[in-house]
Amino acid sequence: MEGLNNEILRECGREIEFYAGLPEFFGKLREFVQSRPEYVQHDITLEHYIVSTGIAEMIRGSRIAPEVDGIWACEFIENPLPPGFLVQGEFEMDEPREISQIGFIIDNTIKTRALFEINKGTNKNPDIDVNAQIRLEDRRIPFQNMIYIADGPSDVPCFSVVKKNGGRTYGVFNPKSKAEFAQNDRLLRSERIDAYGPADYREESNTAMWLTMHVQEICDRIVHDREEAVKRRVSGPPRHLSTEREEEKPSEPIQDTFL
Repeated sequence: MEGLNNEILRECGREIEFYAGLPEFFGKLREFVQSRPEYVQHDITLEHYIVSTGIAEMIRGSRIAPEVDGIWACEFIENPLPPGFLVQGEFEMDEPREISQIGFIIDNTIKTRALFEINKGTNKNPDIDVNAQIRLEDRRIPFQNMIYIADGPSDVPCFSVVKKNGGRTYGVFNPKSKAEFAQNDRLLRSERIDAYGPADYREESNTAMWLTMHVQEICDRIVHDREEAVKRRVSGPPRHLSTEREEEKPSEPIQDTFL
C-alpha cells in the first residue's frame, strides 16, 4: 500500500467521531464501581475492551483508546525484516515505512476467540494458551461477569457465546436509522440480545441507565457470592457441653460464623 503506514492510520483515528457520551461514559462507569465501598472491599474492578472488524491502528489513535484495557482488530505489517536480519550488526536498514502485508484479520468468528482470551486471562498472562482447558471457577473473567455491546450482524456469534454462558448482551443502533432499529428488534426476538437502545451514552439515556444498572447487578452478585463462599468455609465456634446426658437433651445446631 504505497504511501500508507500505521502512523498515518493512527492520525486518521484522531478524526473518528463518537456517539454522544463517548468516550467519557467509560470513565464514568469505572468511577461508579470504584465509588462503592463494598465493591472496593472485594477488589472489584471494571475493564473495557474493544473487539472490532475495523482497523486497530485507527482505534489506537482515537480518543477512546486511553479508556480501554485492550483492542482486538485488523492489523497491518510494515516492511517485514528479512530472515536473520535481527541477529546481524553489519548494517542498518533505512527504508520508508510502508504497509506491505496483512498481519491479522478479525471476522465474526475470530471475535469469539477474543472473548475467550479475556475469559481465560490470556490477554493478561501470555503463558496461558487460549485453547488450554481451565475450570470455569479458575477463569479470570467469567462470562457471567461480561456485558457485550454491539451493533451489527458480525457480532451474532459473540452475542450467542456471552448470553449462553450467563452474561448480558445489548444491541445499539444509530438513532436516525430505522433499518438498524429493526435489525436490533429482530435480534431481541430471536433471543440473541437481552435488550437494545440508541447509541447514546449520555447519563440520562436509556442505554447508559441500562448498562449502569446491569453493571451494578453483576457487582452486587459478585459481592454476595464471595461473602456466601466465606460463610461456607468458616467452621462454627466451639461451644460448652452440658454434663447432662446428651441423649436426654436435644443438641442445638452449630451456627456458622461470618468473619
